[in-house]
Amino acid sequence: MNAKPVALVTGGTRGIGLAIALELARSGFDIAVNGRRPESDVSDALNAIQEAGAHAAYIRGDVGDDGSRSAMLDEIRDRFGRLDALVNNAGVAPDVRADLTEMSEASYDRVMGINLRGPLFLTQSVARWMLEQRNTNPDFRGSIINVSSVSATVVSINRGEYCISKAGIAMATQLWAARLSDHGIGVYELRPGVIETDMTSGVKEKYNALFEQGLTVERRWGKPEDVGRAAAMLARGELTYATGQVITIDGGLTLPRL
Repeated sequence: MNAKPVALVTGGTRGIGLAIALELARSGFDIAVNGRRPESDVSDALNAIQEAGAHAAYIRGDVGDDGSRSAMLDEIRDRFGRLDALVNNAGVAPDVRADLTEMSEASYDRVMGINLRGPLFLTQSVARWMLEQRNTNPDFRGSIINVSSVSATVVSINRGEYCISKAGIAMATQLWAARLSDHGIGVYELRPGVIETDMTSGVKEKYNALFEQGLTVERRWGKPEDVGRAAAMLARGELTYATGQVITIDGGLTLPRL
């Protein structure tokens, strides 16, 4: 069995996922990252994780596919023999931002499959494995961290399927927290605001102007590292007596103001 704790970060080769993987590597975890691109396309990310102090394993697959999820965990068992932290980070936006009156069932199914069904059932499989580890070792402590979005509560009528998927993740966090709390497994939700990533690159000018106008209390883009540091804190077990809670990382975007 691996001597160091092991974390799985889905969508962990760029953006928020990579920032989380790097912070976990610096915190003493070995890292399994998942993504859909060929391994040759993610070599820079894997090298960066290894330079941060971790053994990095890339496991290609789609979290929305049951077979991919099973294969992912089988490979982690074979390579590391343990799993201490799961970060459900992989997610997609709609291919086309359509008004609610025009939202297609195909788009809904795609977004929900990757953003909600995939993480829900990956968590189910990981929870079973973590419970096995707990039964073998009463000192085992695990963590499950769901990367959600302020869109869980903030309405965007041209990407309703995305908002619904994130609202579902919020409830899933609470459900798993209640189920696993007696077994040394904490479950948390990170709720980022407007973060500077590939997903937001197409709306950069829009949000630059909105920040200047006071959209957020902290007038800047959120950085992937802002989310990464919070995830690492949770995985290290530094936030106690708080399972099921939401940590909002949005620069004050959702802070009520007059």
